[in-house]
Amino acid sequence: MAVKKSQIYSSLWASCNALRGGMDASIYKDYILVLLFVKYVSDKYGNDPYAPVVVPEGGSFADMVKLVGNKNIGEGINTIIATLAEENGLRGIIDNADFDDSDKLGKGDEKVKRLSNLINIFKRPDLSFKANQAGGDDILGDAYEYLMRHFATESGKSKGQFYTPAEVSRIMARVIGVKEAKSASQTIYDPTCGSGSLLLRAHHEAPVDLTIYG
Repeated sequence: MAVKKSQIYSSLWASCNALRGGMDASIYKDYILVLLFVKYVSDKYGNDPYAPVVVPEGGSFADMVKLVGNKNIGEGINTIIATLAEENGLRGIIDNADFDDSDKLGKGDEKVKRLSNLINIFKRPDLSFKANQAGGDDILGDAYEYLMRHFATESGKSKGQFYTPAEVSRIMARVIGVKEAKSASQTIYDPTCGSGSLLLRAHHEAPVDLTIYG
């Protein structure tokens, strides 16, 4: 049975509420998005030796669950993310948020409780990504865009300051003629790539598997 996106979105936003406190959306989004990625690849590729993302021992969401209530939970999460990043050449990409930052996450028991609650929210059955599709849609991509829209609203900024909205990306892709592409050797380049949403949406609009650079 397809996962209801409304359930996924509800759980994701609950995770944001559990974490943020007085933190600005531009900061706490980094924590939520990296946990979303770790949870997704762990669910989707954890037992697949041929997967595009390798989930190594000591680098999965299941390893994070073992840290719930642990006084060194922040340091432990950092180690897990670093292990996953190292295995997949993602250093400097998914390991930028410091889960042991006491200034942002609180000190002592406050930090332990906040991060434990966050992990428990991502552990909910309605946040399982074992099936990538929900009603024909891409769960990870849709969840990402949902969060980015809400982060923009919470911070008082426009969506464009966080990512290129899907409707704008589709129009730009059509204006540049992506649908006329004939060969996978053709490329799309975004010199000011941020989250990559524009590139990914443009690639989705193409009839062939174009190479993207950002």
